[in-house]
Amino acid sequence: MEKIEPELRLFDSSEELSSGSADYVLQLAESAVKDRGSFLFVLCGGDIPKRLGKLTKAPFLRLVDWPKWYVFWAEENVVPKLHPDSLYWQAKECFISQVPLLPAHVISVSHGVAGEVAASSYEFSLRQQVKNRTVQASPSSDCPRFDLVLLYLGSNDRVASLYPNDPVLQEESQWVACVSQDGTSESVTLTLPVINAAANVAIVAAGMDPSRPFMDAMVSGKPSGSHPAQMVSPQDGKLVWFVDAGAASLFLRGNEHR
Repeated sequence: MEKIEPELRLFDSSEELSSGSADYVLQLAESAVKDRGSFLFVLCGGDIPKRLGKLTKAPFLRLVDWPKWYVFWAEENVVPKLHPDSLYWQAKECFISQVPLLPAHVISVSHGVAGEVAASSYEFSLRQQVKNRTVQASPSSDCPRFDLVLLYLGSNDRVASLYPNDPVLQEESQWVACVSQDGTSESVTLTLPVINAAANVAIVAAGMDPSRPFMDAMVSGKPSGSHPAQMVSPQDGKLVWFVDAGAASLFLRGNEHR
């Protein structure tokens, strides 16, 4: 399949970005349910679940075919389930508990276990989902092919829990990995082969904090591995950036001076 160039959607404000990204999720969900009978959706941390708030209100709450959704995680902090830093807990508080998803369709990372155990367990869960055909395998690899992986660009240049120059960026066979940036806290993350096997990947960059990382991600020529967002490149799918004025400020200023 011919590679599709990334699409950049610019918004004047963070609020408009939230509305635009929620509409995008809804559009993909409706298409996936119509075509295949289910929508396979991968969330990340940060403020992403809050940005889906539009879908938890009328008329979307009633119109969306929620029982056909399956929700997965692109990353999770290795903390107890009810810990404030638990990305599952954050998503449950502001999104999952507000909509009638089927509990069995929410596939989260194990809590209360060591990071490597959590990563191994989550990968096993994903492989079982592919084995029982809840999730189709990618046509170009054995990786799961999700309908949408929704990520955000952090001020520390990360997407999911993939950090610059981390050896995990070169991982080719593992679907899930455990990473640690400071030697103490750990996170579980999907690896690039899984992210790049998705039918659609969207990356959100909002506010001034990620303005430098966003500009770096848009500028080619950096060494491979120095910027994870540059390595997000769906093999048989589409990448869309959702960016507000703050995050795009340095990039747009740079283009004006060219």
